[in-house]
Amino acid sequence: MRGRATRTILAAALAACAGAGVQAAATVVTADRMLDVLSGKMMERPAIVVVDGRIRAVLSQGAAAIPQDAARIELPGQTLLPGLIDMHVHLAADARIDGNRTLDYTDSFWVAVGVANARAMLEAGFTTVRDVGAPDYADVGIKQAVEGGYVPGPRIVPATYALGTTGGHCDDTEGLPPSFSPVPTPSVADSPDGFRALVRRVHKYGAEVIKICATGGVLSRTDAAGAQQMSLEEIKAVTDEAHRLGLKVAAHAHGTSGINDALRAGVDTIEHASLADAESFRLAKEHGAWFSMDIYDDDYILAEGAKNGMYEASLAKERAIGLKQRQTFRAAWQAGVKMIFGTDNGAVFPAGQNALQFAKMVEWGMPPLEAIRAATRNAAQALAREGDVGAIEVGRYGDFVAVQGNPLQDVRLLEHPSAVIKGGERVK
Repeated sequence: MRGRATRTILAAALAACAGAGVQAAATVVTADRMLDVLSGKMMERPAIVVVDGRIRAVLSQGAAAIPQDAARIELPGQTLLPGLIDMHVHLAADARIDGNRTLDYTDSFWVAVGVANARAMLEAGFTTVRDVGAPDYADVGIKQAVEGGYVPGPRIVPATYALGTTGGHCDDTEGLPPSFSPVPTPSVADSPDGFRALVRRVHKYGAEVIKICATGGVLSRTDAAGAQQMSLEEIKAVTDEAHRLGLKVAAHAHGTSGINDALRAGVDTIEHASLADAESFRLAKEHGAWFSMDIYDDDYILAEGAKNGMYEASLAKERAIGLKQRQTFRAAWQAGVKMIFGTDNGAVFPAGQNALQFAKMVEWGMPPLEAIRAATRNAAQALAREGDVGAIEVGRYGDFVAVQGNPLQDVRLLEHPSAVIKGGERVK
């Protein structure tokens, strides 16, 4: 594939390590085939050399440049893909505990849930996740625990608190009386200056992406999903401040006007995008924004939501919006809008079941290769981390998922990975 060039890179890198007296820890991963998501082609009998967690070479099995003393991870009969990326998760949440049932648990309980969810998502093949809203900076704490080796989990891009307006989707008081929450919600503002201050605060405490709630939501009880909640000026203040700090902005937006104002303001990703219209598609393409559409969720919410304690008002909103979101997904894809893979996993359906969405994306018009790219190449681009994740390429992390069979022929194979590797180490 890139044989001569990668062999040269490998030889030079190993020579540099030897000259510096460094003993590089090498692992060679082999499989029957490998999906190159950048070219869209399969490579037969790959041998991927991972050194100190990153890919040092992409070779063919039997190549002379393969270090003979390297550790081996052999996956006969299997197809290797890049580690998957979910761009919309909530680690510190459990879809099986919904509505007023959440009040039965103390605040720190949700961090423990997040630790379990992180492991479940990693073992499901999602080696990178973007957490777009966590209470009490829980996502930052879980990220630190994963990076410190205390607990297993994916690479985490935290948003900390999701930012919104008083009484809006990101104001978690859910219409309860003032005595229930005498301290103002720390993620709420009601002016452009207020939102600039919030962006600076959450960035100070670890946010690597900014999440806003531009419209109402399905799971919030006291608003309309399509109603715009942040003004254009407020959204613009967030995006200007975030971009100045080098951060991307994700906008929760179901309703048409909120979607379009968020796009005009320069947000980087639209989450849900349920009621996007032709103008939304035009603006998304004009500004280079991505749609992250959680079109599997309708199945789980309508099947299990009531049993889990979900408010009837939320169930009614889902019944009204679920099919429309899927129709919008198909129309957006046909219109050429850039798409990424985001599921709302953790908050809306149980952690580790993220891959159930691939089949739904294919059902609603996206070819299997493009659904996989949404969770690999595209997601890495939307994160601006193409040098780290999203493809099996020299320099990126040695993050892989393997399946028995060809996922381009049956995308549901991704629901049951046979192996997961993160940084050259097998975790499943």
